[in-house]
Amino acid sequence: MNTYGTLFKITLYGESHQKAIGVVIDGIPAGIKIDLNQIAEDLKKRQPGAIGTTPRKEADLFEITSGMFQGHSTGSPIHLMIENTNVQSKDYEHLRKHPRPGHADFVSEVKYKGYQDYRGGGRFSGRLTAALVAAGAIAKMIIPFKIEHQLTQVGSLTDMSKIDDYLLEIAKQGDSVGGTILLTVKDMVVGIGEPFFSKLDAEIAKMMFSMPAVKAVSIGTGFEGKTMLGSAFNDEIINDKGLTKTNHSGGITGGISNGNDLLVTVMIKPTSSIQKAQDTFDFETYQTKSLEIGGRHDVCIARRAGIVLENVLAIVLADQYLMYKAYQ
Repeated sequence: MNTYGTLFKITLYGESHQKAIGVVIDGIPAGIKIDLNQIAEDLKKRQPGAIGTTPRKEADLFEITSGMFQGHSTGSPIHLMIENTNVQSKDYEHLRKHPRPGHADFVSEVKYKGYQDYRGGGRFSGRLTAALVAAGAIAKMIIPFKIEHQLTQVGSLTDMSKIDDYLLEIAKQGDSVGGTILLTVKDMVVGIGEPFFSKLDAEIAKMMFSMPAVKAVSIGTGFEGKTMLGSAFNDEIINDKGLTKTNHSGGITGGISNGNDLLVTVMIKPTSSIQKAQDTFDFETYQTKSLEIGGRHDVCIARRAGIVLENVLAIVLADQYLMYKAYQ
């Protein structure tokens, strides 16, 4: 539900407009150097500021209240908290009975019988990913792999040098766009992944789909491989380390890492909250009415989602790596 992992375990808490969000991280071996600057740098990468991102900017100052002493992990759970200091809850009052298309307003109202915190999207807000970025920064400190992310497409745009002008035009239309992000993990080892139900690719997909706005995940060549013949898709092994001539499998065979670069492509949908008016059902009048959402929202969430996906991938790899080490 709100906890992920077996040996490296995280529990996420908080809502968008409550006092704080945070995460409890259990299973960190004692003696790991906790680089506070690295956590702060990763949180900064997630913050808005670029064209097409939300005007809501939180300081994202974090506090570690347990599990660390003299700069190292103690072996007990780490509790990390981030305060919410820039909220405008009044922007969401009109959405209680007039839910946004594409958002969780309606389903959360039904599922939680109106007791959910609806402000700012509550539990369904991308705001919670700040705590996951912090947890992922710590996960990076215990794995020997290098993770990178690259924004490869935004809407119909593939030339990222033109992204500012493109998003300004979308913003003028009062609309939003999605995008795709490529995650690459280098220096992988052979043997990470626990078939049958904890395969590496299955765990990655589970984590990615847990992130707000993620609608598609592919490993390696992914959907593009549907027209290829087996003779072309198969990755020929060319040395005793498992290096392959191609990498259509994206570094995973049979749910287990094969030592080649891990390649994960994630599609982020267009932001649900847009400035353009849309027709949607009003549960007070029981009529379909025009809705103007207002508030402060990203034109393109994908523009700052890369560090989120990178760091939650690190959480998956940390958990899988500890299991791999335990079996060795």
